[in-house]
Amino acid sequence: MDKFIINGGKKLSGTVKVSGAKNSSLAIMPATLLNNGKNVLTNTPEVNDIFTMIKLLKHLGVKAEFNNHTLELDTTDIISQEAPYDHVKKMRASVYVLGPLLAKYGYAKVSLPGGCAWGPRPINLHLEAMKKLGAEIELEGGYIIAKAKKLKGANIHFDISSVGATGNVLMAAVLAEGSTTISNAAIEPEIVQLADFLKDMGAQIEGIGTSTLKIEGVNELHPANVRTISDRIEAGTLLIAGALTRSKITLDYIDHEHINSVLWKLEDSGAKICKDNNLVTINAEGLSIKNVDVTTAIYPGFPTDMQAQWTAFMCLAEGVSSVTDNIYLDRFKHVPELNRLGADIEVRNNTAVVQGGRKLLGAKVMSTDLRASASLVLAGLAAKGETEVLRIYHIDRGYQRIEEKLQALGADIKRVPGTEF
Repeated sequence: MDKFIINGGKKLSGTVKVSGAKNSSLAIMPATLLNNGKNVLTNTPEVNDIFTMIKLLKHLGVKAEFNNHTLELDTTDIISQEAPYDHVKKMRASVYVLGPLLAKYGYAKVSLPGGCAWGPRPINLHLEAMKKLGAEIELEGGYIIAKAKKLKGANIHFDISSVGATGNVLMAAVLAEGSTTISNAAIEPEIVQLADFLKDMGAQIEGIGTSTLKIEGVNELHPANVRTISDRIEAGTLLIAGALTRSKITLDYIDHEHINSVLWKLEDSGAKICKDNNLVTINAEGLSIKNVDVTTAIYPGFPTDMQAQWTAFMCLAEGVSSVTDNIYLDRFKHVPELNRLGADIEVRNNTAVVQGGRKLLGAKVMSTDLRASASLVLAGLAAKGETEVLRIYHIDRGYQRIEEKLQALGADIKRVPGTEF
């Protein structure tokens, strides 16, 4: 397994381009199953989750070519409606094939999903909604088996706003017979882009960007092309890298509206933020970091995917801060590893209480999930001495060669082969 070796304490400077959003690509890719033909997805990030989804789509019969961030998916000859465990176990987003396969072919057999090893994230919202659309659902041998001669439009209300369930049901409903209304739908930018892509394919959808989506089913959809939006979580991570190293850096190709909740908190910490079209600059030179409490919330609130990174940042702040995760209550496996670097953090229920003003010292730490990995890299940038971050295959799932972006900004970080387990 590869690892990162970081020599901390380096100032960062310069401009770096934000990659395409992996969570948007992971929704758009299975949406192509709804049509027959070649779809072109540009600005697709080269991260492991994308390669996992490509392997799954190829298993279903999709022809895929991926070069220089351009992904071509030809869905003309689908040969299977089964998503096996070997593919799905690696990534929860694989369940996104359920809705398209069920809507287009009337059958889907999808392994119960895997992914990050923290917290219960049930897919009951997906399954109950599919039942309302007329599907017969069985759970057998670790698989979801869904059948329907023809899905029928329905009124679907989510008690909890769910990105995954909204996307899956949206993809199923566009080919269902009649009208479907999804209330308390997720409004994340990735869902907005998915809905726009479906419309480009010929779907009839109203209310895009709101919590109520109205879909009028159509008989067929056609291929379409799309440029993936920028990754707001990568952007937030890089901005915190600038803040905790007390540097001035600029991000290129980012819609600042997508990360306003993070930008506002960074301003509360004392950093200066400048927004100019698709550029966002953070100036934290000479910053005396103020303690800022954060509570995660569904979009447009502070993202749960930024919770670990913010916790690392608050280790350097003055005073005590609290970081509460109301989305995933036990997503704090990064805390013991941050404490190994000299942080003073205590987890109380779903809140990390951070005693700020600590001097971080380099140490060997281990990644446990995607965003936890990012928090350890950030802490390593600020720590004195050498930090080794092990098991970085987690971070490769969602960040496109993050070490190269940090190197371009002046960080002393390198990837080296490792043999740890």
